[in-house]
Amino acid sequence: MRIAYQYKLRPSASQKELLDRWLEMLRCQYNWLLAERFDWYEQNRSPVNACPLVCHLPELKEQPNYYNQKRSLVALKQNRPWYKDIHSQVLQDMVKRVHLTFERFLKGDSSGKRSGRPRFKGKGRYRSLTFPQASLTWIEGKYINLPKIGPVKVIWHRPIPDGFTVKTATVSQKADGWYLTLSLEDTSVPIASPDTPTVETTIGIDMGLSSFLVTDSGKDVPIPQHYRKAEKKLKRLQRSLSRKKKGSNRRKKAVKRVAKTHLKVFRQRKDFHYKTAHKLLSQRKHIAHENLNIKGIAKSSFAKSTLDAGWGTFLQILSVKAANAGLTTIAVNPSGTTQNCSGCGTKVPKTIQDRWHSCHVCGLELSRDHNAAINIKHSAVGHPVEYKKAQDTPDGIPGVTEKPALYASA
Repeated sequence: MRIAYQYKLRPSASQKELLDRWLEMLRCQYNWLLAERFDWYEQNRSPVNACPLVCHLPELKEQPNYYNQKRSLVALKQNRPWYKDIHSQVLQDMVKRVHLTFERFLKGDSSGKRSGRPRFKGKGRYRSLTFPQASLTWIEGKYINLPKIGPVKVIWHRPIPDGFTVKTATVSQKADGWYLTLSLEDTSVPIASPDTPTVETTIGIDMGLSSFLVTDSGKDVPIPQHYRKAEKKLKRLQRSLSRKKKGSNRRKKAVKRVAKTHLKVFRQRKDFHYKTAHKLLSQRKHIAHENLNIKGIAKSSFAKSTLDAGWGTFLQILSVKAANAGLTTIAVNPSGTTQNCSGCGTKVPKTIQDRWHSCHVCGLELSRDHNAAINIKHSAVGHPVEYKKAQDTPDGIPGVTEKPALYASA
């Protein structure tokens, strides 16, 4: 089992200066290695269907990869001795970041999804450094002894669980200070294998913008809209920032005030996502949701509300927490979940303004999102609503055999 704990650091003034200098040197070398890969890529690639007859033949050069770029660190320390101040494993981790970001650009991740073209890091854009081989022995009371940095004070707001070992330690800089992220692992904790989802052991949720989500039982979670509530303050701070002279100390302070406000909104949203996921998973049931095209929706007229809700982040958190609890999250095709009736399966067309579901066949009346949540649940477990057409039915309505037990008393 692998988890991550984050703690607030209280470095001294000299340690802050040292960390800032390390990050700047790492940023410069990151850009250099990335440019080296781009240069080789541009000089050696050729169109598959239009190879020119006359072309420039560059000098043969070994293709940059993770291993030869890591070997180049030896020459780097000889030509630029100040790089010897940085811990060797921190430098190697920087090379690994270059390798991973370029591989995701060319080949994609494990699921085949490719990232965009890697960008060079501007000043202040390289914000973290990692010690790949951290250890519990580094912790000494209220301090953690980081190699070549020394003992740094840490606010241990929660203890490290028994049985877990420290794998990596990442020091990151945020708008309100420095933080330490410890990656912990316990190999003795078995990974629970989830059981097969059924109607009784599955919860269907429909995510929206009027309510953050609605479950198949009809319970809704209000959407907090943290960003919209902070917009007024952000506008005032950004107007103040625009009046400051570029490069001045006052502008740097104004940038920090804006960054802190955005960081607060981010943390409020993250806290809401974790609490909502915990509340859903406390029922010990699998979670079914729509496989939404969130990027497409974020480019529509609902962009600000969609990004403020943070559906993608929430579903990612929900998936990880469910796996740790021995449960699963099931993404279903959103086609028909809103239009189809959850009582009899009849298609009931609706526009985006129609917030109420009223079936003319079985007479089912309920909220549009509640109806969609039930359909999502049925699709996830492989039991869509089906009905057979018959002349004689219990309610005297052609095409319906009986009402579902869920709405028998409705």
